[in-house]
Amino acid sequence: MPREYKTIEEVAGPLMLVREVSGVTYNELGEIELANGEKRRCKVLEIDGSNALVQLFDSATGINPATSKVRFSGRAMELGVSADMLSRVFDGLGRPIDNGPEILPEKRMDINGLPMNPAARNYPQEFIQTGVSAIDGLNTLVRGQKLPIFSASGLPHAQLAAQIARQAKVRGTDEPFAVVFAALGITYEEADYFIQSFRETGAIDRTVLFINLANDPAVERIATPRMALTAAEYLAFEQNMHVLVIMTDITNYADALREVSAARKEVPSRRGYPGYMYTDLATLYERAGRQHGKSGSITMIPILTMPEDDKTHPIPDLTGYITEGQIILSRELYRKNIAPPIDVLPSLSRLKDKGIGEGKTRADHADTMNQLFSAYARGKDAKELMVILGEAALTEIDKKYAKFADEFEKEYVSQGYNTNRDIEETLDIGWKLLRILPRTELKRIKDEYLDKYYEE
Repeated sequence: MPREYKTIEEVAGPLMLVREVSGVTYNELGEIELANGEKRRCKVLEIDGSNALVQLFDSATGINPATSKVRFSGRAMELGVSADMLSRVFDGLGRPIDNGPEILPEKRMDINGLPMNPAARNYPQEFIQTGVSAIDGLNTLVRGQKLPIFSASGLPHAQLAAQIARQAKVRGTDEPFAVVFAALGITYEEADYFIQSFRETGAIDRTVLFINLANDPAVERIATPRMALTAAEYLAFEQNMHVLVIMTDITNYADALREVSAARKEVPSRRGYPGYMYTDLATLYERAGRQHGKSGSITMIPILTMPEDDKTHPIPDLTGYITEGQIILSRELYRKNIAPPIDVLPSLSRLKDKGIGEGKTRADHADTMNQLFSAYARGKDAKELMVILGEAALTEIDKKYAKFADEFEKEYVSQGYNTNRDIEETLDIGWKLLRILPRTELKRIKDEYLDKYYEE
């Protein structure tokens, strides 16, 4: 039974204190009714004896404690889920915003989800093809993995996110594949870009979009990724689909967390973020994975802009601890017009070895990947030496490595945002570039692969 109270003590920013409540629980949803009949939604943040601290989803303007009343629903925040969610666009609280009909839910699920028992987890091991060479060839994404993209202000992470969402697929299987795309704190222009990009290519048919705009309340931004993950869990574990969850921008989410924490007057930790931010981010990221006995899976690509391009900032730092690697975008490559500007050397996919090789990609993948890393690193060193000492100081072989580094960036990394390369094409481009170097330099590749691919 909903319980109604007229004991609002005070309203301070997005928070409201209600006294003399009973049986109200943490995270419970409520509704505030103003004297004029207007209704606003809220959520219980904290219970202290008979006092409830409530957080507003809408503005606090016009709430008069003397004449307003609060009604608690007895339920946590839920999302009505159904297979009809595919191809639809929702706001941050799961309401349709694409002028389509309301969703008729098959069931309602708590957006906080249930933690996945570690013993019930299956190891990520199947290759997901994103169509982006710098990821597929060198920092391979594996089904069930969490692989964040570390970007920075002004870099084209939105284009890369949309490209991966359009192109990603699990190869060699007829099992259905879906994308859940959560946009947090973005502008109208960005929201429009994502929606149009998916519609033009037909990718919208297998995509569920949750869009939270920059002018939406901070508390809604905290709910949005949980809404998206709840939809993903339903599609993966009840509809047996492979689901790729892309969330951009986690930095906006963390800032919303800090804003709410400051409103609660909590003691801040590093850079003013709450001390529980690690735990909070883990409650999102750890909802990805595969489960024993279920064919569906959730693979996650969270995207975050590093404030001041700083990898040691708390948001990328804590994200790196929880996830299995990172793809790093580089301002230097962006200035050279490399698109996407993925810096492959500091990027890392910790599970890549599990998703490549015979029967998954191609037998020569691991060897060529190691050789490309090695040659690119040496080529960059040679180019730095050339800047300091001039080209005359380089040996003939160093000049070849320097040429390799330039060609590698131009041909392998820079493919634009509309090119979808399958893994065979990516591997063949790798071999084409390795032919710049003499065969004797390719010490990381077995002779059988050199015989087969190098001389072609």
